Amino acid sequence: MPKMKSNSGAKKRFSLTGTGRVKRNKAFASHILTKKSAKTIRHLRPKTQVHESDVPLVKRMMPYS
Repeated sequence: MPKMKSNSGAKKRFSLTGTGRVKRNKAFASHILTKKSAKTIRHLRPKTQVHESDVPLVKRMMPYS
């Protein structure tokens, strides 16, 4: 049986915690930051978890992580 391929985009965007939950970065934090308040930018900084309904899809895209 050949190795399964991981989705390259998913590899770059998601990471797993030690307990198997999936972390992701928040959107809207990469550019056009001048019109966003400092509070908004600060709240976009920490990683958050993927919604529980999307976790199986993400894990299927990254079979070896």
